[in-house]
Amino acid sequence: MGWFHRERIGFAEFAEVNQTVLRRTAYLLCGDWHLAEDLAQTALEKVYVAWPKLERQEHPEAYAKRVLINAFLDGRRRKSSGEMTGIDADALARTPAPAHGDPELRLTLVDALHTLEPRDRALLVLRYWEDLSVEETARRLGMGVSAVKTGAMRALARLRERVPELTRKAAAEGRP
Repeated sequence: MGWFHRERIGFAEFAEVNQTVLRRTAYLLCGDWHLAEDLAQTALEKVYVAWPKLERQEHPEAYAKRVLINAFLDGRRRKSSGEMTGIDADALARTPAPAHGDPELRLTLVDALHTLEPRDRALLVLRYWEDLSVEETARRLGMGVSAVKTGAMRALARLRERVPELTRKAAAEGRP
């Protein structure tokens, strides 16, 4: 077996392990399962091309998510219409959800998330869904740390305006 074949097997394993996470993150960004599939596929295609360099890195998943975010933001920039996708509740119901939390509130939250501007959505998904640090979120979005902090604060405020239950829950838990 030659070097090329070994590299591509490594990529196949990477793709198999990461495709669901990429698709779920893409859905949170765009709100459309079909577009999420396309975005995840685009990310995996670009990872495939870069795989000979990436497989020697410690975290090729970080590169894949960065490509995914960029594909989402680039696609939104090219869109000429103000089209907003709706929540596909049936598709969302078919995906595994955490055992904790209120499913109705989760659907409401995801719906409200899709009313935000794409960059705000990307910021919140990376920072809170992906649980990245402020510094890592800034690096992946090509923003400064202070811009991430300010942007997250403002995006959360807009999200809380759209979903008042979030404000009540945060207050009950002693969070700002």
